[in-house]
Amino acid sequence: MGSKKRESSSKKESALENGEDRQKLNVSSENSDVEPSKKRMKKEKKKKDIELPEAENVNDADATPASSNAHRAPLNSMERKKHRKLKDKVRHSGEGKKIDSGAEKMEVDSKNDGNESGGTSSGGGGLLPKFHIGVFKELAAADASVREAAAKTLAVELRQVQNAYDKLENKDEVEDKSKLEAEKDDGLNNCAPSVRYAVRRLIRGVSSSRECARQGFALGLTMLVATVRSIKLESLLKLITSLLEVSSSMKGQEVKDCLLGRLFAYGALARSGKLTEEWKSNNNSVLIKEFTKCLIDLAAKKRYLQEPAVTILLEIVGKLPEEALLEHILEAPGLQEWLEGATEAGNPDALLLALKIQEKVSIDHKFNKLLPSPFSKSAIFATDYLSTVSSCLKESTFCQPRVHSVWPVLISYLLPDVIQDADSASGPISSKKHKKSRKSSSADEDMEKNLVSFCEIIIQGSLLTSSHDRKKLALDVLLLLLPKLPASYVHVILSYKVVQGLMDVLSTKDSWLYKVAQHFLKELSEWVVNDDTRRVEVIMALQKHSNGKFDCITRSKTVKGLMSDFKTEPGCILFIESLVTMFLDEDQSSEEPSDQSQTTDDNSEIGSIEDKDAAGTVGTAEFLKSWVVESLPAVQKHLKLEQDAAKFRVEKEVLKFLAVQGLFSSSLGTEVTSFELQETFRWPKSVIPSALSHMCIEQLQLLLSNAQKGEGPHAVASGVEAKDLGSYFMRFLGILYNIPSVSLSRALNSDDEKAFKKLQAMESQLSNEERKCATTTDAIKIHALRYLLIQLLLQIILRPGEFFEAASEVVMCCKKAFASSDLESSGEDEPEEDGAPELMDVLVDTMLSLLPQSSAPLRSAIEQVFKCFCKDITDDGLHRMLRVVKKDLKPARHHNSDSDDDDGEDDLLGLEEAEESDEAETGETADSDQQTDESEAVVGVDAVTAELPDASDDESDEGMDDDAMFRMDTYLARIFREKKNQAGGETAHSQLVLFKLRVLSLLELYLHENPGKPQVIKIFSNLAQAFINPQTTEGSEQLGQRIWGIIQKKILKAKEYPKGETVSVAILEPLLEKYLKLAAKPFKRKKSASNPSKKKQSASWSRHRLINSLARSSTFWILKIIDASNFSESELQKVCDILQNILVDYFDSKKSQMKCEFLKEIFRRRPWIGKQLFSFLLEKCSCAKSQFRQVEALDLVTEVLKSHSSATEKTSEQFLKSHVPKLSNLIKHLVTNMPEKQARRAGVRKFCSKVFQMLATFKLSSSFVDALEEDGCAACRSQLGDTFLALKKQV
Repeated sequence: MGSKKRESSSKKESALENGEDRQKLNVSSENSDVEPSKKRMKKEKKKKDIELPEAENVNDADATPASSNAHRAPLNSMERKKHRKLKDKVRHSGEGKKIDSGAEKMEVDSKNDGNESGGTSSGGGGLLPKFHIGVFKELAAADASVREAAAKTLAVELRQVQNAYDKLENKDEVEDKSKLEAEKDDGLNNCAPSVRYAVRRLIRGVSSSRECARQGFALGLTMLVATVRSIKLESLLKLITSLLEVSSSMKGQEVKDCLLGRLFAYGALARSGKLTEEWKSNNNSVLIKEFTKCLIDLAAKKRYLQEPAVTILLEIVGKLPEEALLEHILEAPGLQEWLEGATEAGNPDALLLALKIQEKVSIDHKFNKLLPSPFSKSAIFATDYLSTVSSCLKESTFCQPRVHSVWPVLISYLLPDVIQDADSASGPISSKKHKKSRKSSSADEDMEKNLVSFCEIIIQGSLLTSSHDRKKLALDVLLLLLPKLPASYVHVILSYKVVQGLMDVLSTKDSWLYKVAQHFLKELSEWVVNDDTRRVEVIMALQKHSNGKFDCITRSKTVKGLMSDFKTEPGCILFIESLVTMFLDEDQSSEEPSDQSQTTDDNSEIGSIEDKDAAGTVGTAEFLKSWVVESLPAVQKHLKLEQDAAKFRVEKEVLKFLAVQGLFSSSLGTEVTSFELQETFRWPKSVIPSALSHMCIEQLQLLLSNAQKGEGPHAVASGVEAKDLGSYFMRFLGILYNIPSVSLSRALNSDDEKAFKKLQAMESQLSNEERKCATTTDAIKIHALRYLLIQLLLQIILRPGEFFEAASEVVMCCKKAFASSDLESSGEDEPEEDGAPELMDVLVDTMLSLLPQSSAPLRSAIEQVFKCFCKDITDDGLHRMLRVVKKDLKPARHHNSDSDDDDGEDDLLGLEEAEESDEAETGETADSDQQTDESEAVVGVDAVTAELPDASDDESDEGMDDDAMFRMDTYLARIFREKKNQAGGETAHSQLVLFKLRVLSLLELYLHENPGKPQVIKIFSNLAQAFINPQTTEGSEQLGQRIWGIIQKKILKAKEYPKGETVSVAILEPLLEKYLKLAAKPFKRKKSASNPSKKKQSASWSRHRLINSLARSSTFWILKIIDASNFSESELQKVCDILQNILVDYFDSKKSQMKCEFLKEIFRRRPWIGKQLFSFLLEKCSCAKSQFRQVEALDLVTEVLKSHSSATEKTSEQFLKSHVPKLSNLIKHLVTNMPEKQARRAGVRKFCSKVFQMLATFKLSSSFVDALEEDGCAACRSQLGDTFLALKKQV
């Protein structure tokens, strides 16, 4: 009821203002007191009365826009008549309803006036300037620029009105007509009527929730109060209290609107400067205290009003002098009580106000417990004080997602701007080493002490251990610290609890804080973009407190991404030094308690830490050290330096650390100084575990391998300090090995030690020889051998007792390979015998013996050596490699000694073996399209079993003596022993598959380096046999795919291929016959597999198509080699005989699945084959057992004729003339025995038509007709009709 009465009173006041004098301001159409529906009804009712004024005011509207400040012309007679009628109605109205109705009519007119003529008169008889009332509507616009323009217009126009009003001698002319009961006590007696109306209207408007009314009306009130001096502060305070009073009958939104209206109104007064003017005019004014009390009372009403009320108060604090603050603000009623209860209530705004006031005053004002006494910025971060105000700071989460204003103030005290550039003074990319023990001044020490105290008590002790909102606040505060934070203090903010909290959140994507933590890491990454010092500190902090598993636990690539962005040599060196320090310092392990419950509350999602990773591995310092070891080589892996010298220096630093920690140990303390290298080397106080030493050696091998790969075209070294990491390592190794107090971390037995010294000596000799080398080819070979020796040396230390024999053999090969050089020969070497094996055979055997148990770097070194020497490999060495690829772990169940046995051939693609194959290997199958592309991927290779005819492992062992077999089969014997000793033989199988894959890599290198050698045919034959034999690739789809890829890319589709006199037709003939038979093999199902599963059947069919495609491609490749070689006529005739035998099966056997398109392609590519077989084709087409084959073979005859029609005319005529009798017999047979099926008859007619055309072309029609005889001619006329008659006419 109270609200309705207040609204009704406002309506009456507005209506009486308009009815009392027509020159008073009309009530705006925006007034919320008038309902829109009621307004429309009144508009329609007054439509006729308004039409004429609207029409007459159009020109005025064009001439004088609503936003113009120009004065309007005097009202015309129609306007005066209209206003007079409305005024009389309002004046004689005695009831509230009539008053409301009159007000609504006035509003309609006011709106029309505002829209049409741009404003209304502000004074009677033109005494005062006009005020455009339409600005009130624009004050509520959503566009800020529109609101600002409206506020300026409002202030300018009302200032003109007030100035004109002040100049009037007789103000009663206006006052007497406008005095209303509601305005007698408003305190604005010295203001013009328009100003009084505008002030009241603006105060009421700040309580409106429509669009941006609060912002716009508050801005208008600010500018109006600042512009018109006649408006008194006391009057404004009274009006705000009276017009926006909250009554007991109000509820919900009404109360909120009034409270927010008062807040905006007080804010307008604070920004207008009225309080400052009041202080300057009267130092003893009580209005400042009253204003402060109003704000404090308002802040106490609702929580959401507290921060903005203090913000308004801070606006005044910033404008008033110190005296005013002490005598007026701090002495305001209720303020001291509000401040004193802040710590108990948890009031961050009171703390902010106290801090800001203390900044302004010079004396140490007593704020009870809210501020330390005596006050100083350092005292704020004392442990006791932070514990006291922690409740205030914890409650600042009410304004989320925004960070409360108290935090930036505290951060400005904590990190002054002067200290910000302490670590980055050298430029945008700083790379200075941080040393905790060195501090520039006591100020830096105090700052670090304060930061530690702040992070421990507030961030870690209060926020991180509380709710999710406060955890988010903790991360937001840390982000506020970053812009001013020196890089040397990163470890303070990224403490153990902070990092653990991040891992807890990021380990679970369902966490409420997941995106918050992601945003924090993103901002952290952006903060370190241009500063390597920051980057290093962040990486160290994250990994130190996560024991090197931050990325693993959070399932992110944060640390990996940071590590990959080092772009400068100083940055890499700084990072390497930090990693080394972390590895060596025993105190680097986290000193925080292992109980993770201290970092989170009951509502937190605790990360699984990879399910505690084997019960405690994560918590050990060894795991962190292992991360250091793994990270060091990765630094230079991503490094892209323009200068090779810079990259080499980075690699040297990594190499020295890995070599010292992995290879050596000190018997005298933890530090050793090398005077020759002028460096001091350190070891951890505790003994390095053997697993960690092994990791260092493995990473050292990887570093050397990557360095060898990254060298590019080899440049002959020219000095000890050349950019050859291998040479530097051997020199470094020799120097440390000779220091008395330094020894190898693992003692070597006599054999290993002898091999170790041999390798050292040989590498040194090869290094010298490399410098003297005259040709680049020899230098490359020596360089590859040197790196193989280095890798073997490291393998001897890594795995004692396993590599000394291989090392000795490699040393011997090095001596033999460069026998003409000045290499020193050891007296312990065995003298050469007449029957000694070839050098390359020994080298190949040695490399094969190393492959099964070699690491990736050692395999890389072997491949580099093999690449350099593969052109000299003998056939025996190549044969041994191929034997490994074909070796079966599981012998075939069916072995046929007679390759020509039809039953054996029927098993080529049977399904019997497929029933026992792994279904997982056959899950991915291709469709049933018979025209499979030759390059399609191997799918379901292990789904079926097969044997290639004439394939026997017996012949693969020919020519190998017992010694060679023993040397080569040492590793295979071990594999078969493991199979025998282990159930299922899974380990032996996997080892054999890996061994085959590694040998295939060497074969691929050989094919790449020797594409045109005749040995390629041998490699092809063996690889194809291994691919077709399912026992070879059983259980490994990868192996089958690798063999298929090598055959396709390196052999069948290679630009170069074997040709010339070096190729023997005796090798090609059996291969051709083998693959032609394979192409004709049918897809048959074994009787034992009468009902196979769809998956197995699909896999078998896919394999059949794949092998058929291989057979066809192989046939084309073999014929290409034959065609390019200069074989004799008799040798070529043997090739044609092979094809003729295949064609016999094609015509006579139903088992043959040879495709006609395949044969046509052979004739198209090799026309000489078609020429040799043409007579045979004509005969077989006449006597074929199958009518289908007969008609299908006609395409072959047509293809041969077509290929010879493109030859010279004389040659083609002679060829065709010699075969006219057989052609006539064939056509006579066809037309006499015409097929019954329409499609086949059409095929016969098409063939005959093409033959007739060719005969007519070469004028052989007469001889052809004579050969047909009368019965043949009759049959042709009957079956061919006009086609034959046309031919006969040419006779």
